[in-house]
Amino acid sequence: MASSLPLSLLLQISCISLLLALLISPAAQAATCTSPTFKNNKVYSNCNDLPALNSYLHWTYNRSNSSLSIAFVAAPAKTGGWVAWAINPTAEKMAGSQALLAHLTTDGTPVVKTYNISSYSSIIPGNLSFDVWDISAEFSNSTYMIFATVKVPENKESVNQVWQVGPGVNTTTGFPEKHDFAPANLRSYGLLNLVANATTNSTTNTTCGALRPRCGGNMGLFSVLFSVGRALATVGGALAEFLNLVSLVLFFYSFYSSRA
Repeated sequence: MASSLPLSLLLQISCISLLLALLISPAAQAATCTSPTFKNNKVYSNCNDLPALNSYLHWTYNRSNSSLSIAFVAAPAKTGGWVAWAINPTAEKMAGSQALLAHLTTDGTPVVKTYNISSYSSIIPGNLSFDVWDISAEFSNSTYMIFATVKVPENKESVNQVWQVGPGVNTTTGFPEKHDFAPANLRSYGLLNLVANATTNSTTNTTCGALRPRCGGNMGLFSVLFSVGRALATVGGALAEFLNLVSLVLFFYSFYSSRA
């Protein structure tokens, strides 16, 4: 007589499998402000979960010398790709931004270069329009961390920040390859409010949220809905796998029970 596990036990195993699938899904593993892994042990007063490209920004604004210390964290679009964070003193988006771009050298060492992006057609290394110091980078678990301190104008209440991820770096010229123009890449900019959190010691999110007119209003709402939709798609995929597993378990249970 063939032996078989109780149906209730098989269903419990299936439920555990679903839970594990959700826990290891990309949505569950996405970087957040609650999971910093800085090897240099730097600490920042504030953190923003940025609304695009699974990235986030730790930062501290020092009123005494009008400086902004940052740690930008993001994964590149592909293995061997690049990530960048910038301040744009003159506009909201990419053109005019003063960027810090990180990528790996040929020996696998992370490096940060500065780019004064005067236009969309001119993306070459150059000095920034403001002072920047303490520049460094880390690379761990396929994720970059850019560290720097930048000088901002005195009594500045906010700055326009732009961030981006790209697929690779040209091995001949050393220049970054063009990033995608997907919805997430096109909405990777926002307003960073400095004064409201200059002396606090809490985790905050002052980057373009949903329904903030000065940050794009409906575009912020679209960002939220897009993120929710992506998360639901991930859960939906896991649920489909779970249902397939349940049907397979029930099939084998019925098959072996009929032969018992």
